[in-house]
Amino acid sequence: MEIETKQKLLFIGDSITDCGRGQPFGFGNGLGNGYVSLVNAMLTGGYPDRRIDVFNTGSSGHTVLDLKARWKRDVLELKPDWLSIMIGINDVWRQFDCPLETWTHVLPDVYEKTLMELTESVQVKGLVMMSPYYIEDNRSDDMRKRMDQYGAIVKKVAARRGAIFVDVQAAFNKVLRHLPSEMFAWDRVHPGVAGHMIIARAFLDGIDFEWDRKIPG
Repeated sequence: MEIETKQKLLFIGDSITDCGRGQPFGFGNGLGNGYVSLVNAMLTGGYPDRRIDVFNTGSSGHTVLDLKARWKRDVLELKPDWLSIMIGINDVWRQFDCPLETWTHVLPDVYEKTLMELTESVQVKGLVMMSPYYIEDNRSDDMRKRMDQYGAIVKKVAARRGAIFVDVQAAFNKVLRHLPSEMFAWDRVHPGVAGHMIIARAFLDGIDFEWDRKIPG
């Protein structure tokens, strides 16, 4: 696995990352009840000898522009060794649930430009960029098509920045071949435990987590 001993891993994003985390930032028991907590549990149980510190600064309802506004406090000042970013769901969603409130919309060019600015401003040993997703199997669905467009932007920025790209949408696509979206999220966005496990597993695979690792000692 790529994260080394006593390194600090920070997750930032929207409500999917937040999940009731502690304020002003989540650490230890304050990581929330979502995928960040599951990742922390797997790192603690699978790599107890590395003593990795996990932090959560996700905030519900946020877009990439909201991340920009709090970037100094919630990323730069915490000085992480590893940073994971998952943002974009609200950037897309507001275009569909608030179509007349155009000031809430973050269009693709602004989304890409802001992601580039934020990732260029931080110096970390490892950067992980996770795609936004929509738990919808119909790829012709308008919001699903738009989300795929934003996921492609994340992949593009990740390639430019030498980051690990985690395709969360692809992870959900696999399970949607077997089970309906309602099994994972009532609104196709906010997942239950099973959905968060899918996200956590995608992240762990991205950092080369060894699922069958033998713990030293």
